[in-house]
Formats: sequence, C-alpha cells, structure tokens
Amino acid sequence: MGLYSKNLVCTHCINMLQTELKNLDLEYKEIGLGLMEIVEDNNISKQFKLDKIIKNYGLKFVPDHKSTMITRIKNLIKELITNPIEGGKFVLSEYISERLNYDYTYLYNLFSSGTGQSIKYYYMMQKVERVKYLLEYEQLPVTEITYMLNYSSVAHLSNQFKKSTGLTPSEFKNLKNKRFLQPKGKTDMIVKYA
Repeated sequence: MGLYSKNLVCTHCINMLQTELKNLDLEYKEIGLGLMEIVEDNNISKQFKLDKIIKNYGLKFVPDHKSTMITRIKNLIKELITNPIEGGKFVLSEYISERLNYDYTYLYNLFSSGTGQSIKYYYMMQKVERVKYLLEYEQLPVTEITYMLNYSSVAHLSNQFKKSTGLTPSEFKNLKNKRFLQPKGKTDMIVKYA
C-alpha cells in the first residue's frame, strides 16, 4: 500500500520511522522523501499503532491514486449490489466508467494489476457473497434473490453460485439450516469399543 506525505522531508524522520516500523514488525518496501510504501497487514492492532506513530511524527499520509481508485471501484460495486439499479439493464463497464469519469480500459488495468483479478470477476464474487447473505440471514427464496440482484434467470444465479461455492443455493441453505438446528456443543460422535 503506497502512502504519500508532504511532511516526510528529512532523513532523520525516515530513519526514525523505519525503526518504529521494525519495532511493530511491519514490513515496508520503501520509505523515502514524501513516500512510504508498506506491505498491507490486516492486523488491526498493528494498523492502530501505525496510525498513532504517523500522528506522533506529525505526518499526514494520503493513499496513492491507484489504491484510491481501486477502493472507489470496490465501493461502487458494493453499492451497486446492495442497491441494485431498477430494472437491471446496464453494462457494468459503462456504469463504472461513467460514475468514476475514467476510461474503462484504464480502470480495468489499474484494478487487475492492483488486485490480481478483473473487475467483472470481483463483481461476480461480491454478488455471490450477497446471495449467501440473503439466503442465510434474510431467508429469501432464490427466485426473489434472482430478481433483486438482476440475474437473468434462476439457472444463471445457480450456475454462478455453484462455480464459486461448490454448492447450489438450495444445498447451501440446507447446510446452513442443519448447522442452526444442531444443538450447541453437541456433535455426532462415533464411539469405538475395543
């Protein structure tokens, strides 16, 4: 994750920041004048400590353009899935390009180089995650979910879901129902007698 700062302007600050990052056991690729590129670490405690160190040094970092655009694309897709377009008639590439005011080829290349997956694949996987949520927590029928998420048919939703999870939506729902019906703390046991 690349972060830029106007305030990181002396080698003394860079050396102190490197020491602090080593103490936190945070990997970094580069620290230079105006730039700190760290390896992403999802440990919340480390992120909190990093934020505290950055504030203590009076540094204010802003994510680089690439990270910002990837986050904007992800947020746009999540918003699109949570609040689908009425009627469902849209082309994903045109929608994203118009909303972000950038050429889609540029956005596609930026996203795939930063995440290792295409925008379309990310969109599909987010839709599958939403289907899981609607099946498990909202207890909605597959036909209603198909309509809500603008799938062309129940078969299309089922095929995408099975490719992603290895289960059909009904198998997924039955599996979840069995888990919830099983008494807590008890599992099936096989007892062998000698």
